[in-house]
Amino acid sequence: MMHILKAQQFDREFLDEIFDKTLALKNQFDKFNYLMTNHKFQSIVPIMTTLFYEPSTRTRFSFEAAMIRLGGQVLSTENAEQFSSAAKGEILEDTIRVVSEYSDVIVLRHFEEGSAERAAKVSSVPIINAGDGAGQHPTQSLIDLYTIQQECGTIDGKTIALIGDLDHSRTIHSLAYMLTKYDVSHIYLVAPKAVQMKPELIQHLDKHNVSWSTSTRLKDVAADVDVFYQTRLQTERFKMSFELHQDYKQNAHRYKIDSSVLDLMKPEARILHPLPRLGEIAMEVDSDPRAAYFRQAQNGLYIRMALLLKVLNK
Repeated sequence: MMHILKAQQFDREFLDEIFDKTLALKNQFDKFNYLMTNHKFQSIVPIMTTLFYEPSTRTRFSFEAAMIRLGGQVLSTENAEQFSSAAKGEILEDTIRVVSEYSDVIVLRHFEEGSAERAAKVSSVPIINAGDGAGQHPTQSLIDLYTIQQECGTIDGKTIALIGDLDHSRTIHSLAYMLTKYDVSHIYLVAPKAVQMKPELIQHLDKHNVSWSTSTRLKDVAADVDVFYQTRLQTERFKMSFELHQDYKQNAHRYKIDSSVLDLMKPEARILHPLPRLGEIAMEVDSDPRAAYFRQAQNGLYIRMALLLKVLNK
């Protein structure tokens, strides 16, 4: 049984396999019901449960669309904290023990870091971590890497800027771990000092001999960057002091991608964002061919189709 819990569990061989499968599924997307047409399930159709304790649009919908496109079925709750027995005080482990008896795979989003690993310890079916608090979001980082590869031709040799709330963004954490598996040229950590990268992640970059540096101004490094990975301030993850909030608002322009940043960028650079955005990318950027974030979101469907086939061993 294979769980998808954190970025550190993957190696290049696994990533190459998933990306090849993703591309194949994307190229044959008109062939629906993959599971039913390629395998003899007789009357048994795989069931995926999406158990989300936090809000989601892209992650939940893309997982559910992926399972349906493959020919499986979905059980879903979009607010498990309120509309499940968690509202009565049931612990996560008990919920997982029960739900795993109804499902073939569980996609879990939870507000507590480490929740996916807790779930995996008691589940009788694969657990896929769809975000655990300020911890990780490994399937998003697979989408991010695949998008970089498709947009830029390769990940090796690229200069990457990780921008925004580096301390609390789980997508940033997973992507940073993933990038150490490649021979990237340099990583710029572009953020206010109050939300810079966690020390353990900096140590991980150093351990894998990844070149990195910090910056508090995006425009200072924009001309050197191949891939801009923009994120929003994770206000739900921490309580900002009034002084920090005011300082961030006054200096938010340092991290915003707008036409003035586009003018500094390489013609072949790409802009990614896990979404949702809250003003950190101006809408005027959307029409620029370097804006890849909506193509990135579309890739989420195909990556998650490939992952579901992998964990279901199909």
